[in-house]
Amino acid sequence: MKKLVFRIPATALLAAALIVICVTPVAWVAPGLQALYVLPLGYAYWVLRNRTTVTEEEIVARGAFGTTTLKWDDVKSIRLVQKGWLRAVKKDGSEVTLPAVRFMHLPALSLVSGGRVPDPTITEEEEPAEVAEDVTEDAPKVAEEKSVQSEK
Repeated sequence: MKKLVFRIPATALLAAALIVICVTPVAWVAPGLQALYVLPLGYAYWVLRNRTTVTEEEIVARGAFGTTTLKWDDVKSIRLVQKGWLRAVKKDGSEVTLPAVRFMHLPALSLVSGGRVPDPTITEEEEPAEVAEDVTEDAPKVAEEKSVQSEK
């Protein structure tokens, strides 16, 4: 069974470490300010929790506070939203955010989904065939031009 997991890169945890370093001088100034450490911990939890798992049968979108499972039969389309993020549009019109899935992931999503999601990088086969016909029609003209130029 094909399975693909989209996650936020682990290097995003470096930002949590940087926040810990920046918060440390302030957190120890007065009692109770240690609660500022909740910010980087919450961010780290968000990075580790958010993911989308795609199989041939279903999509599982796991957010910070819940999980949504969609069967491919319930998905009407995939919609591109701001900055290249994707959402699954259900047949009833509601949308489900697909964490960590971007526009650049559409070819992989198409492959795992069994073609349910079209791959935007594949062009239609008709276009190259038309170009090939034009080339074959022009081929005798090009050959004649070359022979005329070589005779001169």
